[in-house]
Amino acid sequence: MTVPEKRLLHAAYVAPMTAPLLRDAGVVIRNGTIIDVGNTATVRARHPDAGVEDLGNVVLMPGLVNAHTHLELSDCMPLQTLGGATFTDWILQIRPRLRVGERTIEDAAVAGIAQGVRQCVRFGVTTVGDISQQHHVTRPLLRDGPLRVVSYGEALGLGGARPRFERHVETATDTSLASDRLRIGLSPHAPYTVDLPGYRQCLDLARSLGLPLATHLAETLDEETFLTAQTGPFRAVWEQLGSWADGVETHPGRPISFAHSIGLLNHPTLLAHVNYCDDSELALLARGRASVVYCPRTHAYFGHPPHRWGEMLAVGINVALGTDSCASSPDLNILDDLRLVHRIAPDIPMDALWKMVTVNGAKAVEMDDTIGSLKVDRAADLVSFQVHSDDPLTEIAENEVLPHTVWIDGRRYSAYEMSSREER
Repeated sequence: MTVPEKRLLHAAYVAPMTAPLLRDAGVVIRNGTIIDVGNTATVRARHPDAGVEDLGNVVLMPGLVNAHTHLELSDCMPLQTLGGATFTDWILQIRPRLRVGERTIEDAAVAGIAQGVRQCVRFGVTTVGDISQQHHVTRPLLRDGPLRVVSYGEALGLGGARPRFERHVETATDTSLASDRLRIGLSPHAPYTVDLPGYRQCLDLARSLGLPLATHLAETLDEETFLTAQTGPFRAVWEQLGSWADGVETHPGRPISFAHSIGLLNHPTLLAHVNYCDDSELALLARGRASVVYCPRTHAYFGHPPHRWGEMLAVGINVALGTDSCASSPDLNILDDLRLVHRIAPDIPMDALWKMVTVNGAKAVEMDDTIGSLKVDRAADLVSFQVHSDDPLTEIAENEVLPHTVWIDGRRYSAYEMSSREER
């Protein structure tokens, strides 16, 4: 059957995310791009040559954005409770949980990408901000895959491991594998794995090359101890790995002030986690251009104090949601992270909640001119959910509902078909 060049997808509800919910509405797509959105009768009159696909009693919305994840860790052994273990204990257990030894880290990344992509489509995610240490493995796999990906090549190494950082930066900024679906970005990992000159180098490269930039920030209280005195659990890990060397520059302040001091907050940097933020730091973030990605289930797993995401939104900070990885979350179901946020703060307006996985997520990964809303000239990345009420967004947020269909660049995927064989 030939698919018409121009198609009108008719739905009971359309949620553009930058405009009010539409009833009995449609989205017209052509060559992978949205060319009209509105009342069905109106758009049919404007496009009489469009093939019509009646989706039935569904809500149609932009494809979801998982702004912070690590796809290559998706084939990790199941998550266990910490049981008194520390964050650094968890870090040191990642490689064993990936079964490195039985297989190479590269083989684990290949398996992780396959599982991660399936999960994303199954859960309605069409775009990811993917942190990748094994980017030489992951980027060839993602280049022509179904997902739209910003691949933040991860660079880390300080002290005795500083040469490793330089090698990572060189390969992370290689744009030769960029494609319509794959955008190359850069990620200095975190303040406990990258020194101040390394951060400045990454920021300069992001600006000069036009690369999206991401980093983990204020993820744990131990970051401050390491920044200010080069002591604490992170110093112990570097020593355990045999990579510590004296002379790493210190910073007299907390991670967010550190980020401010080197210009990260005046750049559209994606800041993953930001679990610890006082009032003065909230003001710094509000004056800057950086986005915060809150990972609710990972945050809960580590038992951090309540996240200030609601206050961040209230002062104009762009806050998106992410799943983090399967090393710290049960799966990549961004819908369950959204549902957790709704349970934590049921008074937050539903449109603000959903923007955290659409509009805000698109802005966080620097793709809001392409994705995140149903508007003319945006990519035809969409997801539909079967619904039974006249408040479909609340219905999805309060029930264990999975997407029915996903479109990426106008190509249709059945979300159920993307389940792994083990889940069938």
